[in-house]
Amino acid sequence: MSKAAKKIPAEALRNIEIQDMVAEGKCIVRHDNLVIFVTQVAPGDVVDLRVTRSKKNFLEAVPTHFHKYSELRVTPFCEHFGVCGGCKWQHIGYDTQLRFKQQQVEDTLQRIGKVEIPAVLPIMGSPSQTYYRNKLEYTFSFMGWLTEEQIQDETTQYDRRVLGFHTPARFDKIIDVNHCWLQPDPSNQIRLAIRDYARENMLRFGNIIKQTGLLRNLIIRTAGTTGELMVILQCYRQHQAIEPLLDYIYERFPQITSLNYVLNDKGNETFHDLEVVCYKGKPYIEEEMEGLRFRVGPKSFYQTNSEGAYNLYKITRDFAQLTGTELVYDLYTGAGTIANFVARQARHVIGVEYVEQAVADAHVNSEINGTTNTEFYAGDMKDVLNAEFIEKHGRPDVVITDPPRAGMHEDVVARLLEMRAPRIVYVSCNPATQARDLELLDSAYKVVKVQPVDMFPHTHHVENVVLLELK
Repeated sequence: MSKAAKKIPAEALRNIEIQDMVAEGKCIVRHDNLVIFVTQVAPGDVVDLRVTRSKKNFLEAVPTHFHKYSELRVTPFCEHFGVCGGCKWQHIGYDTQLRFKQQQVEDTLQRIGKVEIPAVLPIMGSPSQTYYRNKLEYTFSFMGWLTEEQIQDETTQYDRRVLGFHTPARFDKIIDVNHCWLQPDPSNQIRLAIRDYARENMLRFGNIIKQTGLLRNLIIRTAGTTGELMVILQCYRQHQAIEPLLDYIYERFPQITSLNYVLNDKGNETFHDLEVVCYKGKPYIEEEMEGLRFRVGPKSFYQTNSEGAYNLYKITRDFAQLTGTELVYDLYTGAGTIANFVARQARHVIGVEYVEQAVADAHVNSEINGTTNTEFYAGDMKDVLNAEFIEKHGRPDVVITDPPRAGMHEDVVARLLEMRAPRIVYVSCNPATQARDLELLDSAYKVVKVQPVDMFPHTHHVENVVLLELK
């Protein structure tokens, strides 16, 4: 523990009023020239604190006792709140969540970006606050994590073979889930049916630490716009029990459009480099947006909030100000969803993406929609987007960039400064790295519009769309 923390007697961290919400969903207290970040609280709570981590310039703490609860609090609707690692803002009303997310975007752009920005437009909320996700991943564990109440309950013997979610900040602790409010049915029924079948038939639930057993992971994808449904079962190894389990699920839930399994004995659950076996149905499902069909395979990326994605893409298209004559570069295009979404309003769209499978999906999405004015290229963005590429395809009129959470590589930013496209529309799932990139672009571009978009209610995550114009 740092010297600063040692100087604080325990009684000094009693009756502390939580002051504000900051990045990553944490709250902040400033006490005796120290900054303390606190989890599991809301602004206005009055609490006693226990320091869990100490750094030179700040402390991290958790509440040990509540003297007063904030007026911003609401009753969480999920029985697993506080134990499950998701939906950490359920104790705060949705309007308040949006206000904090708006504040987070404004503060981050000003503090990190240090560039002149216009008044930030009011945040656009998610059309749905529950059952908004089209993809969830569950983990099997032979030794499920018990809550304190379950441990103290001597009248019930709990089955430790579980299929659920990770507890906060723990990869090896899985809680059983009765009902999840994130994905519409039949997601919950499918998960519970698979868990119960595996228990009754003595199938081995996975050991996450040793990576042994049979059942590893379950992914359920639901297409809200078409009603199509995909199930992907990950197993550690081949076993004669896999096919009977899949047959049972397909018979029990005939609405499943695509039933798949993967054999994965790697050190992690990613399977982009592994074969996915389509056991029943089609090897994909489809989403729909403004008459466009987007094919989503087991390895495809698609925005996890389908309704929210439509809002996000409309804002992106509006910011691009397309008239039908523009050459558009769509960087980090993924499966080409934005590229195809704006193609009808552009002369030509060129998408670039690192993941080869995603580029294959982008080609398919253009083909099934009859879109003929798109091209897609696979490779590392900083390598593909070079002088020869720009000379061959032409200087873009508009650049749309939607990078991962890490933001854009500095070489990509340098290339944007060289290209000097009249407009850049920057879509980000991480305002902090977006702000960093905006500062780098400031030598040639000014920020004209800023529009936050909430895609993940009851979490601290927020999307942000920025329009930049050449100075």
